[in-house]
Amino acid sequence: MPILYFFEGIRQTWLNKIMLVITELGNEIPFMVISIVLFWCISKQVGYFMLTSGFVGTIATQWMKLVFRISRPWIKDPKFTIVEEARAGAGGYSFPSGHTQSAASTLGVPAVSVKQRWLSIILWVLYALVAISRMYLGVHTPLDVGVSLVIGLLLIFLMRPIFRSGSSKRMYILFSVLTLIAIAYVIYTNVYPFPADVEMDNLESGTKNGYTLLGAIAGMFVAYWLDDRFIHFSVEASIPAQIVKSVVGLGLIMVIRSGLKAPLNLLFDDSMAAHAVRYFVMVVFAGAVWPITFPYICRLFPKKKK
Repeated sequence: MPILYFFEGIRQTWLNKIMLVITELGNEIPFMVISIVLFWCISKQVGYFMLTSGFVGTIATQWMKLVFRISRPWIKDPKFTIVEEARAGAGGYSFPSGHTQSAASTLGVPAVSVKQRWLSIILWVLYALVAISRMYLGVHTPLDVGVSLVIGLLLIFLMRPIFRSGSSKRMYILFSVLTLIAIAYVIYTNVYPFPADVEMDNLESGTKNGYTLLGAIAGMFVAYWLDDRFIHFSVEASIPAQIVKSVVGLGLIMVIRSGLKAPLNLLFDDSMAAHAVRYFVMVVFAGAVWPITFPYICRLFPKKKK
């Protein structure tokens, strides 16, 4: 707590606003947008690298939250105050930090993948700032953040050789292992005899995330197989084509994300399976359906001949 009290003592209104913006880099939307745009326009391997490290890291942090069930700093110490605008994004158990782990994929994976040293340094600095922002805002302790930093960095450097090799065999093995891990986590959240003091909102959130990740990982497996066997889409395109691919594609994904929610909840009677199916559809659309349109978009916006 002394470090958190230090940050509490240096808070300023203008600095609060900056930290609130920086901390958003650890949320789902920036992760999804950056990974998908990289996947469509820059490198399929880097896109898969980001998505995979993000999914595995999320399962790891969610599992640890339910195992250790550590309360947020302001609950452990009622005298401690947080930046109120950050409270809405700080639900559930505190340990470890989900934002910090997610930022490892959003910023750390591109940092080890880009060739420009200056860009890599900027990304690493932003990653560090996300971790600092969680403590500055008062929603995580140094232990929460530190463990997530270790998880994120380990995943980046352990998985990097798999994606650099370009081996489809390794990718199929990896996706198979990820699917089994996701299934194991879902089983854990459903059958483990949690103690009576477990916070039901946190357990429900952890269970929901498990089904969501299972659907996303299964969707990534199917999308990779479809592209590997049939589609073979290229990321190469003119700048106008890249903009159309990204803007229209992301818009359609957001429509799927919000539009399928009510119908699937009705179909599955508001069960957790609805989350798995929704994210499965989103990932298959992003990884296999939308890329089918890329050759047509490239014809509409061809590269200028030199």
